Amino acid sequence: MPFLDATNARLCYQQSGSGPDLVWVAGGGSSGNDWRLFQTPWFDQFFRCTTYDNRGIGETTCDVPQPWPLEAFAADAAELIEAVCDPPVALVGSSLGSAIAQQVVIDRPDLIRCAVVMGTGAWSTGWGWDFQEAEIEFRRSGGRLDGMMGVTHYAAMCYPAQALGDRELWPKLRELLMAWMDTGENEASLIPQWDASLRFDQRAELGSIRVPVHVVAFAEDIQAPPQDGRELADMIPGATFDLIEGMAHSSWYGHAHDRLNPIIKQLIDRHH
Repeated sequence: MPFLDATNARLCYQQSGSGPDLVWVAGGGSSGNDWRLFQTPWFDQFFRCTTYDNRGIGETTCDVPQPWPLEAFAADAAELIEAVCDPPVALVGSSLGSAIAQQVVIDRPDLIRCAVVMGTGAWSTGWGWDFQEAEIEFRRSGGRLDGMMGVTHYAAMCYPAQALGDRELWPKLRELLMAWMDTGENEASLIPQWDASLRFDQRAELGSIRVPVHVVAFAEDIQAPPQDGRELADMIPGATFDLIEGMAHSSWYGHAHDRLNPIIKQLIDRHH
């Protein structure tokens, strides 16, 4: 895979497909490759898709001392877009990746045609704060979530009950999550990436956004409750808000991608 030597990180990225540029921004604990299982194989027929590893995970490296603020993650993304894409581009993010995309829209609106942000909010508060802080402190005290314990913990956070109770689907999700656990990437990336997700607060800046933003919330998302997404959309001038029933935080990953991918494309297609 190619690398970009950006100002503060060496970014590992991949490109595929042809057409207008579409950049995928991964969430905490996810690498760029995760988009290549269920998203880019379908989107490549319409777009040139760029995926990459954020700092703290995968093949990307960064020697800048931690903690890394969200603005640093966004600066990496902006440099990648300028170097390997033909901006303005469409951005799609999930979770931390959505917060990064939102920050790119704030800091470098000249690079962005539109953004679709999923499972997100304007800041970390309430349940989201407590959940992330608890995981960070658990790691700092030496705790780990490996193997089936990690699989079951994150499955309950990422998928709706109907998916977990589906006796044909669950073994497939279990296999996906076990493969993720086995990489060790979640443990390695959790503190540097989740700390940025815990401490970001964009509320004072969202009113200045003029780039089209589409906020997508999932009705059964307990990591990013839907009202957080609605609050975000209300703060961004002209933003749209879509609440999708029957999905949860990571339904894009092996659960309901066949249903979700066309929805994402329809939102992007409004801005050709």
